[in-house]
Amino acid sequence: MNGPSAVAAGSGWYGGLGIGQSRATIDDARITSELLASGLAATSITDDNRDVGYKVFAGLKINRNFALEAGYFNLGEFGFTATTSPAGTLTGKVELQGMNLDAVGILSIAEKFSAFGRVGVQYAQAMSSFAGTGQVRVLDSNPSKSQALYKVGMGVQYDFTESVGLRGEWERYRINDTVGNRGDIDVISVGLVFLFGGTKPATAPQAATPPPPEPAVLVVVPIPPARTQQYCSILDLQFEIDQNAVQRESEEKIDKVAAFMQKYPDTTVLIEGHSDEVGTPADNMRLSERRAESVVSYLAARGIARHRMMAAGFGETRPIADNRTEVGRRLNRRINAIIACATDIEGLTPFAARTTVAMEMEFDPNRADVKPQYHEELRKVADFMNANPRVTATVEGHTSNQQGGVRSEQAMLLSQRRAQNVVNYLASSFAIARSRLSAEGFGATRRFAYNTSAEGQQENRRVNIIFDFPK
Repeated sequence: MNGPSAVAAGSGWYGGLGIGQSRATIDDARITSELLASGLAATSITDDNRDVGYKVFAGLKINRNFALEAGYFNLGEFGFTATTSPAGTLTGKVELQGMNLDAVGILSIAEKFSAFGRVGVQYAQAMSSFAGTGQVRVLDSNPSKSQALYKVGMGVQYDFTESVGLRGEWERYRINDTVGNRGDIDVISVGLVFLFGGTKPATAPQAATPPPPEPAVLVVVPIPPARTQQYCSILDLQFEIDQNAVQRESEEKIDKVAAFMQKYPDTTVLIEGHSDEVGTPADNMRLSERRAESVVSYLAARGIARHRMMAAGFGETRPIADNRTEVGRRLNRRINAIIACATDIEGLTPFAARTTVAMEMEFDPNRADVKPQYHEELRKVADFMNANPRVTATVEGHTSNQQGGVRSEQAMLLSQRRAQNVVNYLASSFAIARSRLSAEGFGATRRFAYNTSAEGQQENRRVNIIFDFPK
């Protein structure tokens, strides 16, 4: 029932307002009975049981399916006029307003559409006025009463943008008035909801969404001496909503992976399928498996033996972007193809189209010095650049988001120092022209792994060296 970003996974604050028609249940039988007790007979009763009601509210979303909401409501004014015998009239009016606190259950039905139900407690003040004419005598013309009772409701919401939603709902307030009548006030309303806090995309210097993937990525991954050095090709593809077919614009990217595997016939590949959070987890798991299988089939048609390939679906369990935005959901509908792995890049001929090659390095927490274990790998990078004199390189520095309390602006500076130290090492140790090198810092804005483990944090403290081949 909250704004669209709050409907997605995460938590957040929201607020809004609503207006609609309220309708009261007026107990005509009780009015007749009370008049008879005073020696008067009601010859007719005219009810005014409809008015305009409105409310303002604020809420906190605890998770994607539950929120707490508090607000102020004004249900309007209701009344009646009874004509009596002996001749006279009795007119009564009551105005109702109060505060409420509700528990709200939320069900996401589609990307921008959700349903909700609510139950809560409301503290309402009833302020009445009575007037009599003729034989009707009124002892207390302006009684008032306040009491806590329950309220329930249900409704639907459609999200126009990431911050604004429109909802329609029905609510029932249990009310006891000032003269002992007990009844319900029903309100049918429309309202606007505004998200103003919570797990929205972060502002600069953090990137709101990851950058678009490069057409093809060859990742050179130097591993510490305890592991075998590996040089891998990585492929990123995006899919349309609820689709698993390989798009025409993606075929060239997969063709480059096929060419890599043909050049290195001992390599194998794991095709990982992923989805966004729209739909049920079971459906998303099946969809991600079909996406992975479609890429395997495409590679097989290009001559790659099926025993060298394995497909796996991960559904919505491994997002790389914010599922509350359209761009984020599109990035999450993806394929990752991880190819393991050639033993070196020496002699690799660049493709005619632009190809990106990356070497990954790791750093200790809050440190920017280049570890000695990477000196030999940087020599290979220099040899590769000398063998391809038209190649340029961009060194990207990164940090984890758990740098011992380091703020985002400090993390950005730390990542810049890491990148610049690598540029300085290549230029001073191997005489690579600085005009062919550039350094960029991204702080913690481009997470490579989950920061929930020490290993994941280590992988995020890294430098990527990106080789750009001219067309």
